[in-house]
Amino acid sequence: MKAAVFLLLTLLVPAYHTGAQCIIDNAVDLKVQAAISSIVSSTLAKAKLLCQNVSARGALVSCPAGYKPTGCACGMACGSWDIRSDSTCHCQCGGIDWTAARCCKIGLE
Repeated sequence: MKAAVFLLLTLLVPAYHTGAQCIIDNAVDLKVQAAISSIVSSTLAKAKLLCQNVSARGALVSCPAGYKPTGCACGMACGSWDIRSDSTCHCQCGGIDWTAARCCKIGLE
């Protein structure tokens, strides 16, 4: 009989302890998620999209350091362009007189 009670206790105590540990883990997880959510929300509230237009004569125009081209425009009614090296607008038609780029970056207040 003593062995049966001892065996029952050895099975129940770890199960109870594990349940309590899960409750504590869940509470800690919720607190961490709330803290991270608060930090992310406050950082995103400060984020601003900063953009500027850049133009140059010829078929190429580069964005300033830290900016990325989000769109290009070409003279001579050319609608064919691509972005090279992640920072330069290139108009693909021959004899282009001007090229413009809309350059943006994410900044913080």
